[in-house]
Amino acid sequence: MYSPAVLDHFEHPRNTGELAEATVCVTTENPACGDIMQLALHLDNGVVKAARFRTRGCVAAIACGSALTELIQGKTLDQAQRINADELRNLLQGLPEASYHASHLAIDALGAALNALKS
Repeated sequence: MYSPAVLDHFEHPRNTGELAEATVCVTTENPACGDIMQLALHLDNGVVKAARFRTRGCVAAIACGSALTELIQGKTLDQAQRINADELRNLLQGLPEASYHASHLAIDALGAALNALKS
């Protein structure tokens, strides 16, 4: 059902927990399924130097949070803003259609973090 990449990110999530030196920290929720994702970013000169996540949700939500943190580290804000759910699903070697909500939750968290930086 899940790809080896999804299972790897679920069983061995990367970049979990708090980020003490966070420049921004946001929490997003998918009201349809109840999944919640917290995303924290530390920026230096407009580059994402560190990203951490915490998720209460399904296998796919945890995997998407983990993969997202790997994907955005080292990216400029402009590069991070161009990341979309399709790119995240491709990095994870696909998701079942019923789990697409997890990739949207992660991208929504990224969007919320980027919007908070503009405020």
